[in-house]
Amino acid sequence: MFKFKINKKYYQIGIFIVILAIIGVGAFYYGYDYGYQEGVEKPKTLIIRGVANLEKDKPEEVNFDVFWEAWQVLKDKYVGADKLKAQDLVYGAVSGLVDSLNDPHSVFMPPTDAKKFSEDISGEFSGVGMEIGIRNNQLVVISPLKGTPAEKAGILAGDKILEVNSTSTEGLSVDEAVKLIRGPKGTKVILTIMRDSFEKPKEIEVIRDVIQVPTLDFEMLALREAKGKDIAYFHLYNFYENAPSLFYQSAIKAALSSPKGIIFDLRNNPGGYLEASVNIAGWFLNRGDLVVSEEFASGQKQEFKAYGSGFFRNTPMVVLINEGSASASEILAGALKDNKKVKLIGKKSFGKGTVQELASLRDGSQIKITTAHWLMPKGQLIEKNGITPDYEVEITEEDLKNKKDPQLEKAIEILKQEIDK
Repeated sequence: MFKFKINKKYYQIGIFIVILAIIGVGAFYYGYDYGYQEGVEKPKTLIIRGVANLEKDKPEEVNFDVFWEAWQVLKDKYVGADKLKAQDLVYGAVSGLVDSLNDPHSVFMPPTDAKKFSEDISGEFSGVGMEIGIRNNQLVVISPLKGTPAEKAGILAGDKILEVNSTSTEGLSVDEAVKLIRGPKGTKVILTIMRDSFEKPKEIEVIRDVIQVPTLDFEMLALREAKGKDIAYFHLYNFYENAPSLFYQSAIKAALSSPKGIIFDLRNNPGGYLEASVNIAGWFLNRGDLVVSEEFASGQKQEFKAYGSGFFRNTPMVVLINEGSASASEILAGALKDNKKVKLIGKKSFGKGTVQELASLRDGSQIKITTAHWLMPKGQLIEKNGITPDYEVEITEEDLKNKKDPQLEKAIEILKQEIDK
């Protein structure tokens, strides 16, 4: 989940970090020798030239001497020192600073990576078409996107990615893994996958392509045979910028059909914009109902409440979720469950319940940093916990081969019960 705003607080942090990023290419040296005072080793002050410090409010307790010492050791002794680029060292240092948070969702992106990130969230990019994340220090598939090479190759939500083209993913960040997996259209990437149903890892070849991220499918389904199509079935694949407008168009079509019930399918939906989730929730909740709370490190909370028409608030409904339902999907599912006791069917959701903000630095770099946790209306923390469905239903390998969907079948069964109450 991410929100696009330049937070003043993080802008200031960005300025602080830029201390490292303004290193000139001119003369650079430092002095360091040993003196003793009453038998105690006493290093002298380091002198750094070619460095301008623009941060006036640097905390006094921060001592960068060790950084510059390490810098000079690399310059003096590293076997490939003649090939080192000062700016690459700076970016590596800033990346290490963010990595020290031990938060897989907070990352530093140099200008080239920041540009790729912007391309990804625009809804079209070149790659295999799957959302990935870190769970228990293991790279996993959050969800394959509909109609993409990853889905066609048989990649499933929850798959563990052990290797990419024979390169181990152990210790890799999500962004580092993305760099390995993405590539030009028509080229292939081999993913070594481990799945709960596998006896041993398998190699799956995926041919890269230009990925156009789908957003929504809508159709009317039959609740009972020979009774006509009277269930509105929405399958939302993400909560990107155009999701509310596309849902509006489909909701109008559904309203004209006077559905007896609604099935909202959030399976393999990795999330997107918070605002899109709150907007869509407004179709099903009363105005003013709490959708989600944002809790900051300070303990301060911000509440997001439904503000829509509530057009479908009295229509019986069920929601489908699985291991690929994350972030904004979990927010919407949780809001419907807590406010309306809507039944959830499928598998436990992924458990991505944090919000990231983008802080842009002056050279085009960006820091995507976690700023808050999301809480369901009744207070449950989503992060790492996920949401457990009321009815857990497995889809087996055999079901996939036979194109059966026992989760959807169960959803129709439970919806019938809700309508007949």
